[in-house]
Amino acid sequence: MAVSTDAQATEQARPRTGNELLIVEDLKKHFPVTRGIIFQKEIASVKAVDGVSFSVREGETLGVVGESGCGKSTMARCVMRLLEPTGGQIIFDGRDITKLSRAAMRPIRREMMMIFQDPYASLNPRKRVGFIVAEALEVHKMGTDAETKRRVQELLEVVGLNPEHYNRFPHEFSGGQRQRIGVARALAVNPKLIVCDEPVSALDVSVQAQILNLLKDLQRDFGLTYVFIAHDLNVVRHISDRVMVMYLGQVSELADRVTLYREPKHPYTGALLSAVPIPDPVKGRERKPVVLEGDVPSPLNPPSACRFHPRCPRFREGHCDVEEPPLYPMGDGHLAKCHYPLEHWPLTEEEFRQPGRQAVAT
Repeated sequence: MAVSTDAQATEQARPRTGNELLIVEDLKKHFPVTRGIIFQKEIASVKAVDGVSFSVREGETLGVVGESGCGKSTMARCVMRLLEPTGGQIIFDGRDITKLSRAAMRPIRREMMMIFQDPYASLNPRKRVGFIVAEALEVHKMGTDAETKRRVQELLEVVGLNPEHYNRFPHEFSGGQRQRIGVARALAVNPKLIVCDEPVSALDVSVQAQILNLLKDLQRDFGLTYVFIAHDLNVVRHISDRVMVMYLGQVSELADRVTLYREPKHPYTGALLSAVPIPDPVKGRERKPVVLEGDVPSPLNPPSACRFHPRCPRFREGHCDVEEPPLYPMGDGHLAKCHYPLEHWPLTEEEFRQPGRQAVAT
């Protein structure tokens, strides 16, 4: 057996099945840091997203998790072309949209919609609900005024609101109801892909469950495809088919939901899962969460080689800080960016800090 090459690992990261709706290859987004007032000079760059590759099949939900600042939302905005990527390629429904102009992107935007994190800030407080939901229909000239009004009232009913709420303002609704309005707005133009950027993080637990169940029902009824971003691993486990873990602008691990939660391979993923609360109080007291040492490095000056190595309990000097690991294949589409992956799960803290075998490709 031989160690995987970067090219082999990159190809493994996005296996093609022929029904991919979204393919992202080596996506990068760097924000320049400048000095000077009149004559500005770029002195560095913040590597918010730095070489992310993945694909999403039609009708699938890809969950994206990671710490704050790891690049999840920036990646989503690049995919939606709300931010211009620094590098890489975005292929949506068989078409490369990476460098399309605003005019060329307009018909494609009907197929891609977004649900934002804050239901209070994402709705215009000066506009009525009917206008907010109907705005995309009017922009894309989809129907007469009467048809638009009827469509909006149908959407409000689909997401669990009263059609009579058409003339109300956002401040008259609770947080959960406002997020339902955001969902209705995303559904207005019958999109194929919806990017959900932490749509339930600002809601309480009972309302979270309602919104998650609503999203799953809508996916079943309308054949939607989701990219679902969240911090809560239990939420991601509930709604996702596959899960992608990000750390400092890169993909650390990618696997189907059951495999990732049952057999995580990357130490970062293992540390995240060890902190997930267990409903059984006896087992919860017996388990000791793995505490990562140190702070998250700055994306302005990321660590060399493996970006997780300054905090990794399995760090091996002369290897992890010298050679950047590719996304090693672990079998059945499971990928992990680690030279010393976890062997089994769960681990004690002592086992967690022991080196595993060096990742190899069969």
